Amino acid sequence: MHMSGRPHQPPRHRGPAALALTLALALLTGACAGNSGSSGADPSPASASERAAAAEKQLAKNTVVPLEGKAPVPELPVTVDSSDGREVTVEDASRILPLNGGVAEIAFTLGLGDRVVGRDITATFEEAKKLPQVTKAHDVSAESVLSLHPTVVLADTDTGPKEAIDQIRDAGVPVVVLDPATELADVATRTTRIAEALGVPAAGKALNSRIGKELAAARAVVPEGSRPKVAFLYMRGSAAVYLMGGKGSGADSLIEAAGAVDAGVDAGLNRPFTPLTGEALVKAQPDVILMMTKGLESVGGVDGLFDVPGIKETPAGLDRRIVTLEDGVLLSYGPRTPLVIDILVDRLHRT
Repeated sequence: MHMSGRPHQPPRHRGPAALALTLALALLTGACAGNSGSSGADPSPASASERAAAAEKQLAKNTVVPLEGKAPVPELPVTVDSSDGREVTVEDASRILPLNGGVAEIAFTLGLGDRVVGRDITATFEEAKKLPQVTKAHDVSAESVLSLHPTVVLADTDTGPKEAIDQIRDAGVPVVVLDPATELADVATRTTRIAEALGVPAAGKALNSRIGKELAAARAVVPEGSRPKVAFLYMRGSAAVYLMGGKGSGADSLIEAAGAVDAGVDAGLNRPFTPLTGEALVKAQPDVILMMTKGLESVGGVDGLFDVPGIKETPAGLDRRIVTLEDGVLLSYGPRTPLVIDILVDRLHRT
């Protein structure tokens, strides 16, 4: 992760969204605890810098931490609602195929990793790397999926192409479709739905309890005296893709949870992503720029980023305040999301 410089720190104000998030985290914390273990960061409210250091150490391992105790045994069959409007009956979870990296991470953390038979391109954690990949770019290959003989497939509403999903379903494989996760509240919902579809609802409750405690501990060390403005920039220089995040980007919820303001949302960007212009960036006046690691690399690193129009004219550019996190972790919205918040709380408020 890269970070440099000193942030501007305007006064912090807690709005309705922050209060709602606090309530949601409190509800999560009160869920069934079980013998849940930890994702790697100490759930006790240590200092922001200590929590960030522990989180970075855990993320550097690029591994998931399953729930403690024996792996749960699926109780099947179950019939669940699918986000494509269908009811899906799952009778066998011996060969699970998640078509999303965050979904795969949840399946492994629930203790079902030895049942996962394949992965998509976004499943980049170590336990998944040894599995056969069934996507090319971000498109699913029905032939690759069916060659692995899955007994249940977990997909998102934006998983495609549609023809591939239809081919998998037509072959008799149960396909459970989930709504994409774009905010912190989605983590608990997604975990619950996956655990229910795989016949391990108690493990889902235990995992939600663990995540809730870790999120609450991360927020407990948010500095009270600062609320920096943060612009999330999605860039792929080789493809000439330069976008600024707004409402619903996925990063906005993380930025809010870390006690900061999403500069795109604050500037009135009501879509998840808007083509980046120098004028819009200068208007947004971010104190910090947040990016994915590969995105920064694609424009030639920090020096290359400063060739993008408008960057130098922002407080973030003047102070060289750039924070990056790995692509497969930042917006995964899964069991490792508390580690992301730990890092953002420290890095976004660092003086």
